[in-house]
Amino acid sequence: MVNVHKGVLVECDPAMKQFLLYLDEKMALGKKFILKDLDDTHVFILAEVVQILQERVGELMDQNSFPITQK
Repeated sequence: MVNVHKGVLVECDPAMKQFLLYLDEKMALGKKFILKDLDDTHVFILAEVVQILQERVGELMDQNSFPITQK
């Protein structure tokens, strides 16, 4: 029996990949979404979670950035 999943290849740095693996392990999006861990900078994920994942990554970036204040 063959299982077919529509997926997206994601290229990222190793730190972001660890964040994706963490979200996948904790099932933070409601289910596991990484179909295949390919190498240090590539993962193959379910296409249906791309939008939600982009929002989560955006939230992470907002938490890790500092506002520029004018002097």
